[in-house]
Amino acid sequence: MDLFTHVLVAYLVTFGIVGFQPSYLAAGALAGGLPDADALFFPIARRFPILRHHGITHSLTGVTIVAVVGAIVAPMLAPGSPYIYFLVMEVGGCAHILQDGFTNFAVPPLLPFSNKPLHLDADRAINFLTMAISIASFYLLLGVERNHVPFAWYLLTVYGLMAFFGAYFAIRLAGRYVVGRRMKDGGYSAVVPTGNPLNWVMLSEENLGGRVRTRWARYAFGRGIVDGPYTVEAPIEPPPHAGAPHSAEEALDWSYGLARRKSEVIESTYHFGEAFVSAAGEWSAVWYSLEFTAFGRASAVRVRFPPGGESPVLKTAFYRPTHPAF
Repeated sequence: MDLFTHVLVAYLVTFGIVGFQPSYLAAGALAGGLPDADALFFPIARRFPILRHHGITHSLTGVTIVAVVGAIVAPMLAPGSPYIYFLVMEVGGCAHILQDGFTNFAVPPLLPFSNKPLHLDADRAINFLTMAISIASFYLLLGVERNHVPFAWYLLTVYGLMAFFGAYFAIRLAGRYVVGRRMKDGGYSAVVPTGNPLNWVMLSEENLGGRVRTRWARYAFGRGIVDGPYTVEAPIEPPPHAGAPHSAEEALDWSYGLARRKSEVIESTYHFGEAFVSAAGEWSAVWYSLEFTAFGRASAVRVRFPPGGESPVLKTAFYRPTHPAF
């Protein structure tokens, strides 16, 4: 989840606990965003891995430490009960953990005692729908409505947002449950959520003697499989070759290892590839991530093979796949 949605959901949860009490609302919302402050630890995270992104700050231990500090410091800044400050900041931080665990990125809620991840795969790590709604909501609540409209209008907005996010998370969870059952029936091993809560990608990935085979299909909630299945296979290490490829199979085989080396995204996420030939006879292969996608495009590496047999030309960008998987 993005930072705006973390803060907004924590604000809404805090409102559900204490009502309209601005100091507590601010503390709960702040706690909802603070776990992502681990980005500031990037320079030392390699030396101390526990400080990595989605590390100790995304655990109950980290959240509780922040809540204890907040319970001590917050009453000095704005009058209030330290116990309530602790409660709203603990809940705000836990809401952040749950939202991240809800996505296709895992968090370790029991760190440092256990590395066991919370990983539901029910939403994208960054969903532009919820981000847009969260940004618009803050503008509405803190800009348009603040001291400008009757209090009842503010309450209506807050309750409307609560209903929206409650319904959104419920639809995502229901979809994940249904597609998870269908995944097992179809012999797939993983599910990748898309930006659309009604669309999912089911896939399986196998390493067969140094060749990676990926099979995937697009599943629409309530409709079943609407695209695929598709299969692509290529060796992790490019086979010995000379000149330019003469077929899509050769273009994919020769480009896969190069794409993995070029992009950490391709190497570390589920992916698939396509090959094309131009009117001049030049082959290109594009390897797309199935997880880093937005607006119908995917993070990808394009490998172009000059027809004269010169060295391949690699370029990373967001490309639009032929298959409408996203």
